[in-house]
This record gives sequence, C-alpha cells and structure tokens, in this order.
Amino acid sequence: MKTPPLLLVFALTLVRPCVAGNDADGGVFNLFKNTGSPPMHAEHPPELDPKRIINESNSFLKEREPEMNAEEYAIYEKVTTMLTTNVDLAVKMLEAMMTEKEPPSPAFEFILGNAYYAAKQVEQAEQSYRSAVKRYPSFLRAWSNLGVLYYTSARYADARPCFSQAVMLGDRDPVNFGLLGYCLEKEGDTVSAEMAYLQAVSGDPANTDWKEGLLRIYIDGKQYGRAEPLVRSLIKAKPAETRYWLDYAGILLAERRKVEAMVVLEEAAAAGAAGPDELTLLGDLYAEQNLTAQAIAIYEKVRGAERAQGEEKLLQFARVLIAADKLPEAEQTLAAITGELTPPARIVLLQTRADLAMARKRWPEARQQIEALLALAPLNGRGLLTLGRTYLEENNVPRATVAFEAAYRIPDAAYQASLELANIEVMNRHFAKSAEYLEKALSIEKTDAISDYLARVRALARSETQVGDLRKTD
Repeated sequence: MKTPPLLLVFALTLVRPCVAGNDADGGVFNLFKNTGSPPMHAEHPPELDPKRIINESNSFLKEREPEMNAEEYAIYEKVTTMLTTNVDLAVKMLEAMMTEKEPPSPAFEFILGNAYYAAKQVEQAEQSYRSAVKRYPSFLRAWSNLGVLYYTSARYADARPCFSQAVMLGDRDPVNFGLLGYCLEKEGDTVSAEMAYLQAVSGDPANTDWKEGLLRIYIDGKQYGRAEPLVRSLIKAKPAETRYWLDYAGILLAERRKVEAMVVLEEAAAAGAAGPDELTLLGDLYAEQNLTAQAIAIYEKVRGAERAQGEEKLLQFARVLIAADKLPEAEQTLAAITGELTPPARIVLLQTRADLAMARKRWPEARQQIEALLALAPLNGRGLLTLGRTYLEENNVPRATVAFEAAYRIPDAAYQASLELANIEVMNRHFAKSAEYLEKALSIEKTDAISDYLARVRALARSETQVGDLRKTD
C-alpha cells in the first residue's frame, strides 16, 4: 500500500484489531480465565436415603416423645411393616382412625406423616408433621422428619430451623448435622455451616458429602491451607472421582503453585481419573508454560472425549499463539485439527487460518480461506472485514470498500466496518463522508480516541469547504 497520511496512521493505530480477531485472550499467559477462585466441580446436594423417615422413626423414645392411646397403638402395630410393603393400604387404615370428635395424638400424626411421605403425598405429610410439633414442641424426630421433607423438596430455608430444633433437643445424628450444614451453607451462613459439617464429620468420618461441604466453605473463604489436606483425604477415599482432582489442582493454582498443579493433573490423567475439564486445565497450563506440543496432545485428548470442547481449545490456543506472534506454533496447532468438524468450528478454523496468513502477510492465501468461510456463512461480519483488509493491503481500495460496506450492514461488524470505511474516505480526502462513518461508530460505542479522531476529521472537512469557497470567489 501507499504510505497513508499522518491522520490515517493515527486512525489505524486506534481501530485496527490484531489479526487474531477481537478475542480478549490477552496472550498465552491468559489462555485460561482465572476468576480469582480456583476451578471447582459443580455443587450438588448430599444424597439422602428416600426411606430414611420410614426406616428410622416408627418406634418411639419413651419419656421423650408423646405416646399413642391403646386404639392407635393397635393400628400402629398392624401398619408398621406395611409402610414398606403396601403403603397405600397403610395410609387408608391410618386415615380410617381419624375422627372429627377426637383429634389424633401427636404420636399418631407423626406416624401418619411418615405414611403420607412414603406415599409421596408431601403436602399431607407436611401438615401432619407440623401439627405434631405444634402440639408437642419437644417431639425431636417429628422436627427431624419435617426437616428431611423440606430438604428433599429443596426448601432449604424451611429445613434449616427444623434441623436446628432437632439438634437443640439433643439429636446427635451425623446425617442431621450434615443436612443442617448444607442448609446453612445455602443460606450463606458459612460459619455455622462449618460448625455443623465438623460435627457431622466427627460423627461419621467416612462420609465424603460432609467433607465436600467443608471443602466448598474453605475454598470459598480462600482457606486453602485447610482445604488442601481435606481434598487429599477425599482423593484417597475416592481416587476415581475426577472432581476431587480438579479441586486439588484449583487450590494449588490459587496459591500460584502451578507446577504442582500440573503434577496433580498428570497423576489424575495417568490414573484414568481425568475427565475433559481436568484435561482442559492441564492443557491450559502446558500452553501457559509454552509447552506447545504437550498442550496440543492434551487438547486432542479432550477432543476425543468432548469433541466441541477440544476443538474450541485448539482453536483458541492457535489464536493466542498468532496474537503472540508465535506463528510456527500456531501452524502446528492448526495442523492438529483434522477430520470432520462441527459447522461452527469449521468457520472458526477458516478464520484462524486466514488470521495466520494475514500475520505472515500472505494476502492471497488469507483471502482464499475467507472466501471459503463466506461460502459457508455469507453474512459473517468478521469474515467480510478480513476480506476487506486483504484487498486493502494490496491497495485494491474499490474491492476493499465493497467488502467493508457489506460488513457495515451486519450489526456485529458495523463498528469496525465504520472505522475502516472512515479511514478509506480520509485517504480519498472525502472528509465529510469519513465524519459520517465515525459518527456511526460513536453511536455504537463511544471512546475518547474516536471522538478525538472525529474532531480532527471535521476540522479537515471545514478547511476543505473554506478552500472550495475561496476558489469559487476567485
């Protein structure tokens, strides 16, 4: 191209993106996003035996819980085993004992609540339990069962006071402590949740659900010194659980112990316990350490397990390498992407190949890739912008203008296209037209740099008009 005027040089410096596109990758060292918290597996509520209420709450604690009358007890003895074999019949027999004249005892309501819960009649079970604890406030297991009912319905805010009341009445069951901890955690009371989880773990050290709860609290609170031995014990207990390896690596990364994190993830991969997320993180760490061959090999493994995720990581890695001017490594990465691609990945691959050719100043090669892209997606804004730039680099301004005008009509490319067209109009000394394009760009995104550029172009437009007026006067 011809050497542009000074104003155009200023403009190009402001608006021309890197050849790798507008991705905010920020270079190889930001390949994987660090949000300030280590990567962690998705939280899930601890599982609960659906028969817990029935199996553990039918016999009564003497002198601590209400008693049934003789008639109720006779029916109770008949339906006890029936609650697990023929629950519908058990419910009918218990309901038949209900009369309007004399309300059932709290103990009978408790048993009826168990039957309703077993029959999946949750609303009736809730009413029975609530009536039982209202009439007999120290009814420990009615509080516990009401908490379980709310917990299994994901009503954690309602479950929490029920478990708290059961604990206050003397319940020391590790499961109830653990469920209380989870409910407190969901409410954001992490201090109380930690205490509850600790009680649960002390009563049942082999239960990984309660240790996971503690682990979440320690990681969220950045207590990595406490989290590390806990996650190591979880890995020892369940070495095949991939999520624990990811948690461990995340803790090490949060403490900037990246080499140790890589070792942990390599151990997970060697043990066959690394899933796509763990492998992706390992690949990202390799990429950050400029270990291109190792990163590519890991991303290829990810692609074998999760095709779309693996393709995305390879393409992202290639774009980062192009932006960092590591062009041989970028070419090596792109060469690893073989076989049939998903349609979106195919478009990104063609764009990235074009970006690599642009970085090497191979304009025809870049245009060939972009034309293949536009054959698949004619309204791809970024592709049209790249096509225009290949023509502009070869000083074919008319064809560049046509490409940029096509991009101008596509919303996600209108901003960059406006700036490119403004630059062309400045180069052609059409300052008024250039100002129109800059105004369009500012209507999409306001920046001080473009506002200043517009002011300079307007000044040139006024100067051009004044010169024209003087010539007419002469």
